[in-house]
Amino acid sequence: MLAVVVAACAPHARSGPASPPPPIQASPPVLDPPEAQAARELLVARITAKQPISPRVAGALREVPRHLFVDAPLERAYRDRPLPIGWGQTISQPLIVALMSDLLDLHGPERVLEIGTGSGYQAAVLARLAAHVDSIEIIPALADAARSRLRALGYANVDVRTGDGYLGWPERAPFDRILLTAAPPSVPGPLLEQLAEGGVLVAPVGPEGEQRLVRWRKHDGALVEDIGRRVVFVPMVPGSE
Repeated sequence: MLAVVVAACAPHARSGPASPPPPIQASPPVLDPPEAQAARELLVARITAKQPISPRVAGALREVPRHLFVDAPLERAYRDRPLPIGWGQTISQPLIVALMSDLLDLHGPERVLEIGTGSGYQAAVLARLAAHVDSIEIIPALADAARSRLRALGYANVDVRTGDGYLGWPERAPFDRILLTAAPPSVPGPLLEQLAEGGVLVAPVGPEGEQRLVRWRKHDGALVEDIGRRVVFVPMVPGSE
């Protein structure tokens, strides 16, 4: 998961018609009261005032009840800040979730691999933008909790597994999009292999203090950098042998 972006993102070009989000049931009113919905509207307004994002991404942020992915009071859940989720991890700042989701350039039919499930919030946002999300979390307790939470909230198009994100999910490859929510020194080779030709990979990379959030597109088997900017993320932790 991550901390704070320190450089602004420029709008990027899009191509192809957008597809409607997958049919995910709305959260019951008892779980998503009007005050939570109003808080999300204000949060999205703050984000879009700082960072241009697509209407589809803004719509997904309005639909996903962030307060159900954190152990925090409602007002705190909708601040534009990261929040602790246990085991030394955080749920990402909503602005970062919006930015990374937007950089993936999702239109609806894509299959996405997410590295670093955390609480499941980013996966829930992606699930409203893509056909299917496979998500890998290295901490078993977080993976189990996120899996249960996502299923309880009706996100049937998300699968969560416990594993080493450096290895990806080869049984499910290739993926149209890959998103990393923590920073490796460089893009792991298995993830490059598992990205479909023409696909998009978004990740923070580099050593602490020198990280950049980069979007690549795969062309002729190689990654071609599209957009990059300085950021601060936690390191991506490999699994033990």
